[in-house]
Amino acid sequence: MIDYLKRTVNPDDPDLVSVIDELPLWSAPFGLRLLDAIELKKNITVLDLGCGLGFPLIEIAQRLGNTGKIYGIDPWIRALQRVRLKINVYSIKNVQVISGLAEHMPFADHCFDLIVSNNGLNNVRDMLQSLKECGRISKAGAQLTLTLNLEDTMQEFYSVFKHVLEKNKLYDALPKLKQHIYEMRKPLTEIKSWAQEAGFEIKNVFHDSFKLRYVDGTTMFNHTFINYWFLNHWKQIPEPKDMKTVFAQLESEINRQAEKNGEIVLTIPFVTIDCRKKR
Repeated sequence: MIDYLKRTVNPDDPDLVSVIDELPLWSAPFGLRLLDAIELKKNITVLDLGCGLGFPLIEIAQRLGNTGKIYGIDPWIRALQRVRLKINVYSIKNVQVISGLAEHMPFADHCFDLIVSNNGLNNVRDMLQSLKECGRISKAGAQLTLTLNLEDTMQEFYSVFKHVLEKNKLYDALPKLKQHIYEMRKPLTEIKSWAQEAGFEIKNVFHDSFKLRYVDGTTMFNHTFINYWFLNHWKQIPEPKDMKTVFAQLESEINRQAEKNGEIVLTIPFVTIDCRKKR
């Protein structure tokens, strides 16, 4: 069996959490755009929704200084332990992190001036309910700034995946592939509609993209970022009996394309959505 198919990922493994450094590879392109969009003001209360390992939570806290109070919320308890370590080592006094779900947040009504989510809402179970919670806890006129990668993310890979499934007549897996993309990356039209339903007025939507590049498919599948955070979802699309065949052909086809083109490039289109709570 292909080695990477044997690997399992436990996000609660303290050793794994201690070495994850996602900023250069994934969070930074989204987060830099988010930081450009938010309004920094003194004496505001801020929430980072889906704060993960602490970016941009800690960066915003340090840019606000002690005039502001910032909270982070995430269900990933091990990650929050690492955030608390960072807060302690950096001697930051204006941050508090809380374990919780975006759909049911333990905050009072109308208490936040600014809510940010750096590609966090793509990971919630119910995005509409989460946005409604943001509406509930936002003050009138509060800013909500979201970054999200879009449904065309890694389309270069997903087109090959679809082709391999069709080639092997695994037609039952095609709806699962489509559903996987929808569950992880909602269409922009739906996100905008839900934000408005939650009581926000959309001020701007900024489009951008970045690329992940690998010398070939073998390298891509074995890269820790792909291997840990994407591969497990992909493995659930074909039936277990077909998995080895499907991934062997996926890897072979991507390697063939990389040999022809010199590399394999995965495009990550994303948006920064800047909203205000209706008064």
